[in-house]
Amino acid sequence: MFTIVAGILFPVFAITLVGFAIGRWIKIDFQPINRINMDFFVPALVFSSIGTMSLDITKIPLLGASILTTLIPFLLMFPICKLFKINFKVWALPNIFRNTGNLAIPLFTYAFGPQALAPAVLLFVVSACAHFSLGFAIVSKGNQLKKIIKIPTFIAAFLALSLNLSGITVWPPIYEAAALLGQTAVPIMLLSLGAQMCNMKLAGLKVGIACTLLSLATGAITFLTIYLFVPLSTLHLQMMLLFTMLPPAAMNYMIAERFNMEPTKVASMVLYGNFFSVITLPILLTITFSLAQ
Repeated sequence: MFTIVAGILFPVFAITLVGFAIGRWIKIDFQPINRINMDFFVPALVFSSIGTMSLDITKIPLLGASILTTLIPFLLMFPICKLFKINFKVWALPNIFRNTGNLAIPLFTYAFGPQALAPAVLLFVVSACAHFSLGFAIVSKGNQLKKIIKIPTFIAAFLALSLNLSGITVWPPIYEAAALLGQTAVPIMLLSLGAQMCNMKLAGLKVGIACTLLSLATGAITFLTIYLFVPLSTLHLQMMLLFTMLPPAAMNYMIAERFNMEPTKVASMVLYGNFFSVITLPILLTITFSLAQ
């Protein structure tokens, strides 16, 4: 089991380590690279994956489960923040919106094979739409609908779903070109994640540990709810176990910085949360594989 888990995580952590080296010694600014990735490569990945994915009634439970991964932590954070007297706007986002892009997609692909790519992208799209709507609404109290429909990832997902569900035939080389472009997205995500690790500071360790433990707790409650009430296949159930307990997404820091919601504290949550995944992911993967036995 150790060999299997190590074999799955090694490519993810190896590319992340290369990103750390780039950020530490070459000091490349990933901001424009990330923008190109989010505006072109990720939408291409979404379009090619959803456009060619078999959409039928069997996907409804997975879609429902993906919605619960946002809704349940959102509801849980209200009493938690009140109990511990912490700022809901600061602590809610890292516990609701997880690293579903630059960690989840490659992790699922390496763990479960190519058949996991399409459902992984579907989970990412649902999470991303929730992040750009509910996430912004939490900190801004505004209607973000106009911003959501302008996001390239959302446009690509909407177009792919429309073509897929309508049965309109698309020239196959178009999907192949999009898939080729989309293959660039995953390694860039991991490199960027590694480069962000250079910004970790010891002063934020306490906050990072607290957020990691809280994130695992809310994730465990979410997965237990899904396990008991949502009928999923073994593969999708395994994916949801990992999906519900992923570390926080980097986008949480960008939102916190934009709305001045203690961005330094949120950065510590994001960076240390992803750093501690070196410990948590092997444990979660071991539990995940036990579900198939």
